[in-house]
Amino acid sequence: MAEPQKTRATSKKAQADAQKQKKIFVLDTSVILYDHSAIEHFQEHDVAIPITVLEELDNFKKGNDIKNFEAREFIRFIDSRSQDLMLQNWLPINGKDKGNFKVLMIQASPLDADKIFGEKKADHKILNSALQLQHENPERPVILVTKDINLRIKARALNLVAEDYETGKIQDVNALYTGSDVLNNVPPEAIDQLYDLGYCESEKILKEPPTDNHYFILKSFQNSILAYYNPSEKKMQRVDKLSAYGIKPRNAEQTFALHAILNPNVRLVTIQGVAGTGKTLLTLAGALEQRREFKQIYLARPIVPLSNKDIGYLPGDIKSKLNPYMEPLWDNLKFIQNQFLETSKEHQKLKELVEQEKLMISPLAYIRGRSLSNIFFIVDEAQNLTPHEIKTVISRAGENTKIIFTGDIYQIDTPYLDAQSNGLSYLIDRAKNHPLYTHITLQKGERSELANLANELL
Repeated sequence: MAEPQKTRATSKKAQADAQKQKKIFVLDTSVILYDHSAIEHFQEHDVAIPITVLEELDNFKKGNDIKNFEAREFIRFIDSRSQDLMLQNWLPINGKDKGNFKVLMIQASPLDADKIFGEKKADHKILNSALQLQHENPERPVILVTKDINLRIKARALNLVAEDYETGKIQDVNALYTGSDVLNNVPPEAIDQLYDLGYCESEKILKEPPTDNHYFILKSFQNSILAYYNPSEKKMQRVDKLSAYGIKPRNAEQTFALHAILNPNVRLVTIQGVAGTGKTLLTLAGALEQRREFKQIYLARPIVPLSNKDIGYLPGDIKSKLNPYMEPLWDNLKFIQNQFLETSKEHQKLKELVEQEKLMISPLAYIRGRSLSNIFFIVDEAQNLTPHEIKTVISRAGENTKIIFTGDIYQIDTPYLDAQSNGLSYLIDRAKNHPLYTHITLQKGERSELANLANELL
């Protein structure tokens, strides 16, 4: 009879050891506003939410911005998991192999962040909650998770481990998919066939099939040609240099980008590049070229207030407040319009499209709840979106809708995103090699020599 008791004792010890290995992650408000489902992404480990985070989320629950949606969804999640249970106790997170969660009520600790940093702030209350939890659980690793860089630094100064939220983050942005390659020493007969027939078998150029809709500059010792891999035909096809509504591509990458924009078999396109590479201009021109194929052309961009202030501080009505953020899109439209005489049919058609709202320029937040059917949808400055916002936009697509995201992943205007965690990088990394998707990175600035100087030297 002694053997079963020994077995039970051994089992209890194993469970205790396993419990000690489990980490406790303390989530900051910035993580919740980035991803309301973050609490479910820590595998078997436990998650703690300081009461200060819930207080801050209460200030974000009203509004139409994505952060307001994230706040509301997280509050609903907590409510559905707790019901009549006490949140100060560990409660199970939904799903198998998940840990537990609870709300941290204590906002003080033996090491008081308010006194150390000489200021009472919500961030310091969160630090105190994490420090107290660490004090109460010396046998378990306690880790603060926040997208606020400065808060991570403060935490480490107090000997508290702090990390960025890694879900949806690209590990090596330098290895991010570019969408095109240069191939040298291509057999001349393959290039000849592309010139003569417009296509050739990919096996004549590559040993294995390339990524779907991938673009190539093919070079032999005799000549060169632009091509892409057509996934439906499973062949290399010639890419001709086309123009769209008076706009002509000036280099190979722009030619690829316009080809992708005009390709009816591709429904989702991302174009990445620094300022002046022609991302928005090419996309708008390509949309206008295909205006008869869609009910409406919709240009949108996220609103990122200056100095992270709400746009309410700006003078005027809502239209006056938003105009400065939409002006770059209107500038591109005017540039295309000015390619033609005011009396020309093309110039008048553009004016008519705007007046009849066949072409609309609007903040991205205004599309929430809409179903985007038969629409050519352009999202500018997409690097300022979170992965969840990107997913939200794409999930709105109905029949015969094409979506183009443009942006520069190295020019982030929001405080909790970077080149690795923004939605544009996430989409490029996840969507590559899908037959409905194409990506192109524009390398060369074509705005002006002066603009190129700024990008290269400053």
